[in-house]
Amino acid sequence: MIKPNMHYANLKDSYLFYNIAQKVNAYLTEHPDTHLLRMGIGDVSLPLCSSVITALHGAVDDQSAADRFHGYMPECGAPFLRETIAAHYGRRGVEITPEEVFVSSGASDELGDILDLFDRSSSALVIEPAYPAYVDANVMAGRRIVHLPSGRENGFLPEPSPKAHADLLYICSPNNPTGAVFSREQLKRWVDFANMNRSVILFDAAYEAFIEEDGLPHSIFEIDGARTCAIEICSLSKTAGFTGTRLGYTVIPKELVRHGMCFNDMWVRNRTTKTNGVSYIIQRGGAAVFTPEGQRQIMENIRYYKENARTLTKVLDRLGIWYCGGRNAPYIWLRCPDGTDSWSFFDRLLNEIQVVGTPGEGFGACGEGYFRFSTFGNSADTAEAAERLFSLLKKG
Repeated sequence: MIKPNMHYANLKDSYLFYNIAQKVNAYLTEHPDTHLLRMGIGDVSLPLCSSVITALHGAVDDQSAADRFHGYMPECGAPFLRETIAAHYGRRGVEITPEEVFVSSGASDELGDILDLFDRSSSALVIEPAYPAYVDANVMAGRRIVHLPSGRENGFLPEPSPKAHADLLYICSPNNPTGAVFSREQLKRWVDFANMNRSVILFDAAYEAFIEEDGLPHSIFEIDGARTCAIEICSLSKTAGFTGTRLGYTVIPKELVRHGMCFNDMWVRNRTTKTNGVSYIIQRGGAAVFTPEGQRQIMENIRYYKENARTLTKVLDRLGIWYCGGRNAPYIWLRCPDGTDSWSFFDRLLNEIQVVGTPGEGFGACGEGYFRFSTFGNSADTAEAAERLFSLLKKG
């Protein structure tokens, strides 16, 4: 009899966002005409920018003409997109080659797939609170997980320490869920720590486009020494609204070698074995993101989401509620008022003011007592949610 992967039995009963969906669906069953103000799951609300739409239409037209038709794409990404992304890094002062860029169907997919590169005996460090998939993907693989807690006392940006020793080091900056961003000096300490211990950093840069403060790094490869210890995983989902079209990219430097094995070469072998590449049409749309006009247009959308963040943080300031994030990230991480636990606060917002957020406990034990708001909704709903939040909490 076939034996299943028994590590699945070690997963929590259900995924965080599934639990939220179940509660929301139950509420809507009882109140079917209610308009919920959703600030939970980080899905975008603005459409793709016109530069991307034009490129997508052009690519569809290409598929209608024999001399421009494209079948299977190169498994590691079309040269035109790999070159475009490498040039984008170059404009920021980071030198990478097109061969170090791998086009993917999105960061979430890649964060799971990339674990193929590492033996299952490898341990994984997760800085918590954290995106739940970091933990779940490694539980599924049977890896030992080291949980490194962070908190308000260190701005949810912990330093490396002997307690943080592991083979794989997950770092997300700007962070989901806290919105905190590592400084150049802080990342340098993590890079030095990884090189000293021969660890590999899995750097999740899905939200780098939201950084507005000068001096904060957008890429781990801005840090000296990162090319020998880091893999960077990026996404166009939040940067350019590709949640429904799915596109991302991963950077693996050729200097990243362990036990005589080059991870760049390994990933080429993995992709050419396990994928048939990403759609030509979608890759053309992705290339348009990195044009001057595409960059201008996506930054307009990002400013829209940042205005949502300002709407919410103004209310939190008036209420005297502690929070971080919002400025350099699309998430606001707040302390639940009056010592309320995070799921009770979720229920209170849902039932009393019809606002949906995300309980901090779902991001790890040290997220208990905190709550996450996403700023990806439309501005009218965000403004209404802010008013309702103020009215509810000013009464105590």
